[in-house]
Amino acid sequence: MKKLMAFYSILRKDVKTYYLKPPNISWGIIFPFAWALMYFVRSKTPMDVREILPGLVTLSVLFGTTSMLSVTITFERRGRSFERLLLAPISLTLLMMAKTSGAILFGTLNGFVPILVTWVVFGLHNTNLAIGFVGIVLLATVSTFIGLFIAVAVKEVFEAQTFSNFFRFPMIFLCGLFIPLSGLPAVLRPLSYAIPVTYGVDLLNFAFHGSGTMYLWLDFLVLTVAILFLFSFSLANIKKKWLY
Repeated sequence: MKKLMAFYSILRKDVKTYYLKPPNISWGIIFPFAWALMYFVRSKTPMDVREILPGLVTLSVLFGTTSMLSVTITFERRGRSFERLLLAPISLTLLMMAKTSGAILFGTLNGFVPILVTWVVFGLHNTNLAIGFVGIVLLATVSTFIGLFIAVAVKEVFEAQTFSNFFRFPMIFLCGLFIPLSGLPAVLRPLSYAIPVTYGVDLLNFAFHGSGTMYLWLDFLVLTVAILFLFSFSLANIKKKWLY
């Protein structure tokens, strides 16, 4: 019971302190819609917003999770408030799950904003909501743990922001969001297949377009393995670098 209360208290504190702030809204919601508007303005032919819906959802999830988590954990580590959390009556694994669960939750909610807007304005047809929901949750989880990986690797807040963009912006061009994987240079395709977000985009293509470029089971498998690896690797780094 004490562990559950500690988990809930950490999650509630993070939600009130960090995730209801303007940066999460601007990066997770406004930025994807601004990107979509630019895409429509530059397009010379009429486009259906449903064609780029997987991209909008991915941008909302990716930027909504990594923009906050990598900064907040670095900030707490810098201000030594993270060390006080280590006194909570829970294991380090459960503590980090509590610290990341807020980002996963808000990343998932951010992912549903473009879907809701598209459904209200344009309508959605032939959509597999089950695959879409699981895909968004997995994508939010792996994006959160990418943010955790970044937070553990740096010491300063500005380093976390710079390092986040170093990962995020190449990923959105290499994961098949706006350029199909088949349209990328052959030398870049292995890098695209090494990015976990690529498989999240493929899941969303299955959900909203009915087909993807890879097998559905492979998308689930790679995302699950990536989640376990990123979390375990980050946890090991925390034990090595932050615990004396």
